[in-house]
Amino acid sequence: MPAAWRKYLILPKLISLSRSAPKNRTVAWDRYWAGIASTGAQSEVLWDSGTDHELLGYRDILVRHFDPGLPVVDVGCGHGGFSRALAAFSPQVTGVDVSDHAVARAQDESAGINNISFVARDMTRPGASAGLAEGTDANVFIRGVLHVLDAADQAAMMENILRLVGVRGRVFLAETNFNGNPVEYVSHLGASRRRIPAPLELAIRKLPMPGRFGPKELARVMPPDRWTLVEDGPTTIETNPLMDAYGDSRIPGYFAVLRGKVPGP
Repeated sequence: MPAAWRKYLILPKLISLSRSAPKNRTVAWDRYWAGIASTGAQSEVLWDSGTDHELLGYRDILVRHFDPGLPVVDVGCGHGGFSRALAAFSPQVTGVDVSDHAVARAQDESAGINNISFVARDMTRPGASAGLAEGTDANVFIRGVLHVLDAADQAAMMENILRLVGVRGRVFLAETNFNGNPVEYVSHLGASRRRIPAPLELAIRKLPMPGRFGPKELARVMPPDRWTLVEDGPTTIETNPLMDAYGDSRIPGYFAVLRGKVPGP
């Protein structure tokens, strides 16, 4: 068998592992976070690097485009790592996640930070933006959320976010944009027939299979009659460094900054 095809020998194992993942997205994420004992670089969380290195890579972009006087809504906040980093240069940060257990953990880990709060809410539901910015425009930060949603949920989420940003707010998003199929993706992260890194195996067992989100997907769910693309380009999504023992803890990604268009009369 050609070496390039050997990675596909893992396919039956991936199918077997993924069968246990709940079909309901909300249930899947809440059960996942309910089982997480700790966070940070040594935890079971696949996408948690345990540092603010990735956010610091975005800092100049955020400074260029985010009005510093506006609150920030961190959509898909998980345990609140990025929310806490954003709170260092934002007047008020609200982290939002579909999982009650994620929000409870984020609140515990953010104790003593006065300008941060967390809400459990599904941002794909109608009216989900209500009350998140206290009657003002907001900047919105999204990291690693859209690529795990289907196209309909992506579009629904962006409609809610459009209402949040108003005139002055901006959206910053950073998403996985791996150029390959699911087998190539998990192989990049170190999966093989012999061994799958523990954070990766847990995600395969518990969560829906992710996709990718790049310029093509953005154009579909953020059309030019609703949004103006301000800046975009390649980036790197950092995952748990435990992955480096087997593969690469860095995933090719895509970032974009957008502003909403105010509907005409």
